[in-house]
Amino acid sequence: MQDARKFYIDGQWVDPLDGTDMAVIDPSTEEAFATISLGGAPDTEATVAAAKAAFPKWRKSSKAERADLMDSILDVYMRRSDEMGAVISREMGAPIDMSKTQQSSTGSNHLKAFIRAFGDFEFERGFRDDTPNDRIIYEPIGVCGLITPWNWPMNQIMLKVIPALATGCTSILKPSEQSPLSGMLFAEILHEAGVPAGVFNLLNGDGPGVGSQLSSHSDVQMISFTGSTRAGRAISIAAAETIKRVSLELGGKGANLVFADADEKAVKQGITRCFNNTGQSCNAPTRMLVERPRYAQAVEQAKEAAEAISVNAASLEGRHIGPLVSEMQFNKVQDLIQRGIDEGARLVTGGVGRPEGLNRGYFVRPTVFADCHNDMDIMREEIFGPVLSMMPFDTEEEAIAIANDTDYGLTNFVQTSDPERARRVARELRSGMVDMNGQARTLGTPFGGMKQSGNGREGGKWGLEEFLEVRAIGGWPAES
Repeated sequence: MQDARKFYIDGQWVDPLDGTDMAVIDPSTEEAFATISLGGAPDTEATVAAAKAAFPKWRKSSKAERADLMDSILDVYMRRSDEMGAVISREMGAPIDMSKTQQSSTGSNHLKAFIRAFGDFEFERGFRDDTPNDRIIYEPIGVCGLITPWNWPMNQIMLKVIPALATGCTSILKPSEQSPLSGMLFAEILHEAGVPAGVFNLLNGDGPGVGSQLSSHSDVQMISFTGSTRAGRAISIAAAETIKRVSLELGGKGANLVFADADEKAVKQGITRCFNNTGQSCNAPTRMLVERPRYAQAVEQAKEAAEAISVNAASLEGRHIGPLVSEMQFNKVQDLIQRGIDEGARLVTGGVGRPEGLNRGYFVRPTVFADCHNDMDIMREEIFGPVLSMMPFDTEEEAIAIANDTDYGLTNFVQTSDPERARRVARELRSGMVDMNGQARTLGTPFGGMKQSGNGREGGKWGLEEFLEVRAIGGWPAES
């Protein structure tokens, strides 16, 4: 059993002041393999104090100093990338090959994109050419609480920690208590790279404890949170008392609009994207809306693609999907699959229970529902498992209306060979991101949503701006 009870505070690993033990569970086996400590209020106070004390010096560090530090972090991270992939695989159930090539690599790819954006970022700039006495200055907001989820640990940690560091902020990372070891390895990487004491700190804890304490703390100027809409709402309420900035990246219920003229591979690609990471992605295309002339064929293609997906332990090599992260998540997904059946959706493949031959572990059968309508729970709730819900549409206007009829607005998808339609539909979809015809967005473009999917933007220059205050100055002396 791995002992991982310590916290990283003020440049060193320290014992908890008021910790509570918690087991880390391998979701493939349902067995504990490590123990962490959930911090209490004294631990939160000590961590915030360390970040606050480090801020005055770090905010005045030079752009060149921060750029060199990011390069150093990237060097260390790349050297330990496979180690990071192995840790993520064990703690949250991503298959080992996928974890190394996707989970771990999202961290290094985002870091490279930030380095590129940082090089072009001007922290001091003029307003207009004809107003030489105006000056705009971007300065770090201060101490930042960074609360990250379990499903893509390095993706979200890198999207928060690096822009905080790059802009001159100090930070406290609270990784998910369900996947904490990757965050602790990341702290080791930052320490090895030479991040100054107190600039980055790591405190394990849960939402009601450390999460709430950071959200309401008067010495924390910003909370950046990725997770459920329910938790984001609670954080916003807790943060309101101190009027701190809150950046939220929350849930999603993405619609994948497949028009009759879409590429023949569109449905299979939609299944692959939906079931990647065992469906545990906020930007997964979990609602497939298909133009009626293509619908019957699409249902059969979805069935075939889903049944071709194998499920097995995260430790095994291969292109299978792994378990869900926890018993709680397993029970939630099982309940929603049963609700889909009870609501009258046509079960095309999959269903409740574990896949054949897997009697232990949080494994779920890849599931496809057809003939859904937008009032069903499986079309409205974020399931966060390998479950696809399909329904037909007749017109472009109807497809857009169905796609937009949701509380969420994170990512939507469009599949059509008509360029004019693609542009037209993308402009009408109420989501922060739209992916078309299987083409992913470039790293460094803004990641974030609308409505109950949140209000923040992460990645590239937008991710840097999230952590900055803007000061406007008049009467700036002309440069000699």
